[in-house]
Amino acid sequence: MKKLDERRKKILKAIVQSYIDCNTPIGSVLLTKMYPIGLSSATIRNIMAKLEEAGYISQPHTSAGRVPTEKGYRFYVDNLLEEQSLTLSSDLSRELSNKLRSYEKNNNVLIDEAAKTLSSVSHYLAIATPPKVEDILLKRIKFIKYEKRQVLTILISDEGIVENKIIELDKIHSQAQLDEAAMYINSKFSGLSLKEARERISNQLIKEKTLYNRLTANLLYIFKNIIPQETGSQPLNGLSGTSYLTDFASMKQIKGILRAIEDKRFMLKLLQQISASKGTQVIVGMDQIIPAMSELSMVISTFSSKSLVSGAIGIIGPTRMNYMKMIPMVDHTAKALTKILSKF
Repeated sequence: MKKLDERRKKILKAIVQSYIDCNTPIGSVLLTKMYPIGLSSATIRNIMAKLEEAGYISQPHTSAGRVPTEKGYRFYVDNLLEEQSLTLSSDLSRELSNKLRSYEKNNNVLIDEAAKTLSSVSHYLAIATPPKVEDILLKRIKFIKYEKRQVLTILISDEGIVENKIIELDKIHSQAQLDEAAMYINSKFSGLSLKEARERISNQLIKEKTLYNRLTANLLYIFKNIIPQETGSQPLNGLSGTSYLTDFASMKQIKGILRAIEDKRFMLKLLQQISASKGTQVIVGMDQIIPAMSELSMVISTFSSKSLVSGAIGIIGPTRMNYMKMIPMVDHTAKALTKILSKF
């Protein structure tokens, strides 16, 4: 079957939605009772046989009704994303927005709290990835005299993210000298991404040593080395709702999920899945990421800041999750994060 005609599409969507609602194999009689399809039970059974033959549904037992396969769920989700404008109830929208607004002035915990909020309203596992470190824009660097030759170095990003480290110089310098060096460095590198700043510092230290006094050159070298580097993996900034796993996942799946969380390559695989396009995506049957997660789905959406640095937030749940509710829920959370992060 190359393409489903309208009758088969209608029946397949009804089977998937009915199974999501009832969590029991769906037969032709049940469909005629739940939906005004306008077809006889015999006609529906014939269509169901064709859908099973094409791999969209399966029959767990000879006398039982049908259940959707991953192929059937993918068809259903693709149609939801293409054909319907999914909306979130006003009460839930208000609840999500209000919870996130209470953390809007603390970006360091905002994404983590967004994952907790998403998990609490969905009752699924929620995950969030922070913006890529190397894409974060540098706002300024400060050097504060600590004691003797020690200096506290503070790196402040455009996102409000702070990296700090105590360093030791080869001789004692006054705070005025440190301020002068910081002012010069900020004038040259503020507004660049951390990756660009690191590369430019490396090039200038090699080519233009004569332009810097010894203190500025030393601080530039130290500054370059305290900029965090990408490690080929992305940490989970927010992970919430592991207590909900037992409600929808088998012990094998739970072990697979927990191993994946511990495996730094998991986030790299995840980001590769969503990097091709922005917005909300649904991954049905997550065995392409982790084999043990074959009967689980992920709804995930990207968010961005005022500097267009992006991260992602989403949920992991059973393939029979209520996509009509979960897709707009994740989408709303990501958009709320973007709105808050773009304010400051």
